[in-house]
Amino acid sequence: MAKQKESNVEWFEDVEEHNFPAAESYLSLLYPKVEAERLVAELRKAELTEFKAKDIFRASQLSLLGVSNSHVERDRRKIKKGVPLSPLLLVRDAAHRGVVIADGYHRLCAVYEFEENCWIRCKIV
Repeated sequence: MAKQKESNVEWFEDVEEHNFPAAESYLSLLYPKVEAERLVAELRKAELTEFKAKDIFRASQLSLLGVSNSHVERDRRKIKKGVPLSPLLLVRDAAHRGVVIADGYHRLCAVYEFEENCWIRCKIV
């Protein structure tokens, strides 16, 4: 990757397999099942890229989950121990001029608490 990390967050080289069904489950709440399946198929083929944590939050229009969230806390512990995180799965939502975090919201919140300018590894379609 051309961009340099600005923190000690480690990332897996690719998305963990179990994240794709999770993304499809979430996307099926927002889109018809056939569309959710199509988006996940595209995410599987998409190249990895990076965006800053603060920009993903702005584009998603979501609130930051606090450290009291058990999933965020689990990911914070991983970061502190140097355990790699799985890249996020993102979908551009042109109709709402935003980004849907199909998988990785808790990881994003955990990383943001360490460094809002951290480069987040992700796939986006």
